[in-house]
Amino acid sequence: MSANSAASSAKISAALGSMGQGSVVSEVAERLMAYFTSGDIAPGTRLPAERQLAASLGVGRSAVREALAALEILGIVIVRPGSGTYLRDGVSELLPRTLSWGLMLGEPRTRELVELRSGLEVQAVQLAAARITEEALERMRANLASMEENLGNLAAFVEADAAFHKEIAASSGNQVLQELLQSIRSLLRIWVDRALTDEGHAAAALAEHRAIFAALESRDAAGVTDAMASHMGTASRRLLAGYDAAQ
Repeated sequence: MSANSAASSAKISAALGSMGQGSVVSEVAERLMAYFTSGDIAPGTRLPAERQLAASLGVGRSAVREALAALEILGIVIVRPGSGTYLRDGVSELLPRTLSWGLMLGEPRTRELVELRSGLEVQAVQLAAARITEEALERMRANLASMEENLGNLAAFVEADAAFHKEIAASSGNQVLQELLQSIRSLLRIWVDRALTDEGHAAAALAEHRAIFAALESRDAAGVTDAMASHMGTASRRLLAGYDAAQ
């Protein structure tokens, strides 16, 4: 490590300060994100090693590792294998301010995130109905085929489901909307993974996705609105049922 990198790491570690033993991952992530987005360190700065951050914060390395993984999902940092973890260029100021309170999903605002996601998904599909390309539709056909092939493999089914929704967001043509949806999905991912508990749920979800696709293919703005609203209603109920069961 260069002298400049070592000095930068020492400065970051000193600025963070100790949190004391027993701090949970969400608190570590909140502390890291607050500092990384404060403007006190330049984009592209290489961050201290996990071991150094853990020592500075007074927590275990596993807590730091999980917190950095969450920040990578949010686009705050980027991990370069063999090189280290860096503060990403152009870090969004919007997401830290609006979503930092929901970084870990045991927060009371989980229900509000679910509600917000539903509204944004409907808005995204309305825009996509007018803007979607044949190439995007073809990729979505492949997503539907993968979902059908994996009705008995729920992990693979969820991946294809997520890819389907990402295509809709990308086809909306609204980058801010796309990034907000991606961040909210990331925050809710653990509950999304748990929402589908059997093949019957997966089959019902597949039917809902087919209805959305059919309306998109027809460029039917009213149809996609109804189909997505219906899907979000059932998907949200499944997700919150899993969340409530875990509380």
